[in-house]
Amino acid sequence: MVAPTTTPTPPAPLDLVIFGGVGDLSVRKLLPALYMAHLHNNLPAQTRIHALGRQSWDRAVFLAFIQDKVPGFIETKAFEGVAWQGFLDRLHYVSLDATQPQDFDALAAAMQPGSERVYYLATAPSLFTAICANLSAAKLIDARSRVVLEKPLGHDLASAQAINDEVGRHFEEQQIFRIDHYLGKETVQNLMVLRFGNTIFEPLWRSPYIKSVQITVAESVGVGSRAGFYDGTGALRDMVQNHLLQLLCIVAMEPPVSLDPDAVRDEKLKVLRSLRPMTMADVATDTVRGQYSAGASDGDAAVGYLQEANIPADSNTETFVALKAHINNWRWANVPIFLRTGKRMAERRSEIVIEFADLPFTIFQDSPRQSVNRLMIRLQPEEHIQLQMMAKEPGSGMRLRPVSLNLDLESAFSERRAEAYERLLMDVIKGRLTHFMRRDELESAWTWVEPIINGWQQLNEKPKAYTAGSWGPAASSALMAREGSSWVEES
Repeated sequence: MVAPTTTPTPPAPLDLVIFGGVGDLSVRKLLPALYMAHLHNNLPAQTRIHALGRQSWDRAVFLAFIQDKVPGFIETKAFEGVAWQGFLDRLHYVSLDATQPQDFDALAAAMQPGSERVYYLATAPSLFTAICANLSAAKLIDARSRVVLEKPLGHDLASAQAINDEVGRHFEEQQIFRIDHYLGKETVQNLMVLRFGNTIFEPLWRSPYIKSVQITVAESVGVGSRAGFYDGTGALRDMVQNHLLQLLCIVAMEPPVSLDPDAVRDEKLKVLRSLRPMTMADVATDTVRGQYSAGASDGDAAVGYLQEANIPADSNTETFVALKAHINNWRWANVPIFLRTGKRMAERRSEIVIEFADLPFTIFQDSPRQSVNRLMIRLQPEEHIQLQMMAKEPGSGMRLRPVSLNLDLESAFSERRAEAYERLLMDVIKGRLTHFMRRDELESAWTWVEPIINGWQQLNEKPKAYTAGSWGPAASSALMAREGSSWVEES
C-alpha cells in the first residue's frame, strides 16, 4: 500500500514589531540588520516589520524617513535597488503611545492573521512594564510570542528585578530574549570554539599558567546624542554590568555539557556567582573612575565631558572604568582579571588579552626582552585572533623578539560574515536562546556591580580626569603595574 503523501504545513507569517521603531537604535542597527537578512533570503517569506513611534505619520511619510536615514548605515556594496524595494514593501508604521492602552488597537489591526510575533523593545527600560501590560491587555501575546529587551535592564538590582517581575507576568522565561549585541559578534562566538573545539589551550587555560586576563571595550567617540541617557547611567552600568561581564563569562566558564541554551548559561552563571565580592577597601584600591577632558579624538579637537551638550557642569558621571576582579574557584585562583571601558579613548578597540605566565627561568641571557606569550582576541573594529610568541632575531647571538601567529577570520573564510544584530535577530526569529542572558545571569551581574556603585557613592570622589584621545587616567596603568602587568598598548 502506498503511503499517502502529505503537504508540508507552510510556515506561519511573522510580525516583527519594533517599539521605538524610528529611534536611533532602529535606524542605525535594527533596520539595516533586517535589510541584510532580507537581502540574503533569511527572513520568512511572510514577514511584516512594524515600526512603532509617537509621530502622527502615515506610511508615505514613514517610508520617506526610512529612505533618508537608513541607507547610510548599510554597506554600499550590499545596497541593491530591487532588494531595497522589496524590503520597503515589508515595512509598516503604526503611530502609538506605549503608555496608552487604546493605542494598541491599531497595532492589533495591523497584525497578520495567525502570525508569530516578535516584540523588540528598543525603548527606555522604564517603558517595558507598560508595553508588556498593554500587549497582554490587547491579547497580542500567545505561547509563540517573543520579546526582546535592550540593555541596560534597570539601574540597580532592585530595578532589574522589578522589570523582570513585570515582564515575567506576561511572558515565560523562554520567551524573553535579553539582548547583548557583543554576544552576537563572530569572534565572541569563535571564542567558544577556540576554547571547547580544540585541545591545544585547555591544559593551560587556568592558574598558574595564566598570569592575567584583560578585557577592554574602548570607544573613540564621546556621548554624542546619548547625553541625557548617559549622564544618568555612566560607564559601569552602561558597559561593565553587561558587555564586559558577559565577555568575562565566556573566557572563564567551564565547558558546558552541550550547546543547549541552559547548559551554556548555567556555566556562565557559575562564573558570575564566583566573582569575589568587592568590599569598600577593594572599591578604593581596585577600581578607577575617569571622566574625559578636552583633547583630540580621531584627529579632531574634542571638548571635555562637562562641555558636552545637555551635561550638567558639575556632573560626576564616569566615562571610564578600570577595575581588577577575581574569580574564587580552582581554575582562576590568584589570576587578576582587569576590565576596562571608556569613551573618548585613543582608538575604538574591543579585545580580550590572555597573558600567560612568565618563564620561571631563562637561558637566553643575551636578550634583554622578557618572554611574552599572549593570546589576543580582537572583537572590533576588525576581528582576528593573534598568538604572540618569542622568536630569535636574525643574526648572531640569541636575542629574542615577539612575533605573532595570526588568524584573520575575514581571509580564512569566504562566507559572508553577518553583523552582530543580524545574527541575534535571526536567533530570536528561530527561538534560539543560547546567546541571550537569562534572568539569574542578569541579576547575578547586578549583585556583583552594586557594591561598586554604593562604594563610589560613599567615597564621594570626583572621577579622575583624562585627556580625550588618551588611554584613560594614569591610575588605570598603576592598577595593572601593582600586579606586575601592563595594558597591552603599554607593553
